[in-house]
Amino acid sequence: CAGTMQSPINIDTAKTIFSPQMRPIQLSGYSLPANEKLKLKNNGHTVLLELPESLAITGGYAQQYRAVQLHLHWGSPSGPGSEHTVNGRRFAAEIHVVHYNTKYDSFKEAMVHPDGLAVLAAFLEAGPRENPYYQEILEHLYKIQREGDEVLVPGFNIAGLLPANLKLYFHYNGSLTTPPCYQTVKWTVFNQTVLLSHDQMSMLVMSLRNDDSKPLQNNYRLVQDLHGRRVLASFQTTLFSAKQLPSEGHSSSSFHAGDVLAVLFGVLFAITALAFLL
Repeated sequence: CAGTMQSPINIDTAKTIFSPQMRPIQLSGYSLPANEKLKLKNNGHTVLLELPESLAITGGYAQQYRAVQLHLHWGSPSGPGSEHTVNGRRFAAEIHVVHYNTKYDSFKEAMVHPDGLAVLAAFLEAGPRENPYYQEILEHLYKIQREGDEVLVPGFNIAGLLPANLKLYFHYNGSLTTPPCYQTVKWTVFNQTVLLSHDQMSMLVMSLRNDDSKPLQNNYRLVQDLHGRRVLASFQTTLFSAKQLPSEGHSSSSFHAGDVLAVLFGVLFAITALAFLL
């Protein structure tokens, strides 16, 4: 795991390169019927949900990628646990949805090729309301407390676990964040964060145990050196992109709320001054 294209990284928004040709990420087959059962397991490192191959990324990448699994990274009651950071800020948790290039026959074959894997990543934060999509996973955690435990859960809309806005994202070439750390991942890190309730976040952080029967917490890898890699952005990473509003009430921007307030107060002040002059 000592290569020069390792993940995760810190995304310094001032150094990202705006790439207008980056298209919105498009998903296919992500809404699953309840009668389709999915395997949810505690592998001692994370909670992992196996996904059917009917789920795919059909837009935003040069090729089509098929889903394999999703898993989460989190912190502890005393601190956040996302893997990627933005301007040095770590978020409460992070979801990774892992896909492989359909030109290969399997995930195992794809994972050793430079264009083999694509991972969609989103930051999770605590908010005022329960997130019904995450509840589909979290309500089963008590059944898989020990390493190796698994349970079947009903299918649901997997897209609900990701931000509503799939147009705003960062992109870079990196690696798997756990051994064998193959440097074959095309990363998409969404700018919009997903909100879970405080109780849900506690459930994620407190429910599982690892192979030593200790609480499974802080299961994130520290950020790795960029080694000259470019990080592309599908949007202009100026203050004004912070004004992008949460849609459907379950997401927010990964920019600080203070940035938005500063812009709003500036605009209000200008309007007031203009009205006064008139």
